Amino acid sequence: MFLLKKLLSGLILPPLGPLLMVAAGLLLATRRPKLGRTLAALGLVAALALCTPVTVRLLLDGLETAPPLDPGRLAEADAIVILAGGTRSYAPEFGGETVNALSLERIRYGARLARHSGLPVMVSGGAPKGGRPEGELMKVSLEEDFSVPVRWVESRSRDTRENADFCASVLQPSGHRRIVLVTHAAHMRRATEAFEAAGFTVLPAPTAHLLNREPDTNILPSPPGMSSAYAGWYASHEWLGLLAYRLSR
Repeated sequence: MFLLKKLLSGLILPPLGPLLMVAAGLLLATRRPKLGRTLAALGLVAALALCTPVTVRLLLDGLETAPPLDPGRLAEADAIVILAGGTRSYAPEFGGETVNALSLERIRYGARLARHSGLPVMVSGGAPKGGRPEGELMKVSLEEDFSVPVRWVESRSRDTRENADFCASVLQPSGHRRIVLVTHAAHMRRATEAFEAAGFTVLPAPTAHLLNREPDTNILPSPPGMSSAYAGWYASHEWLGLLAYRLSR
């Protein structure tokens, strides 16, 4: 099931998903001209929409719903849980594998919260693509780069649901049920649902917001670019993940 989900997401998400629609439309154009042109046009519209700031904002608006964590609420929690975001397989300057930029953004904020609160830290992430588990690499980074000790390492999970279930099996028997959950703002909605379903009381601690909610002073709309294309991919990934999570509950 895990491999099937990864395969389907790769075929649906940009850039491949819209390109496949265009290709299918062009192939159909000789036999079914109207259907072929329509399908190709939809693929082009989807590709453009998923990299245009105004439409990407609409996708992110329903995902990044958790406000920044009030530091005063840290005293309500029993532990901090930081979710993995992936690894960089080739990092010779670090002697091999290390955390990627997504994981590093989460680690940095989790380390900040840990220093402010003194709460124990758990990291969660397996090795869905092989290699060293993400949780182990996160522990190395937190302790060596940020001087923050890690009490628990969960290194078997392959997705957000497993993050929640495996963390629950470690934390809840010892009474750690109220957690500060650290992950990307766009991932927080899905992550919160999974951890609450696993029995946790969650204090969301979103980081790396892709949606800027400050008033936009630009007169002209922003054109498509690398940042908006990345945000469109991330938002599409999260909406697809949220749909798959709810359908499989």
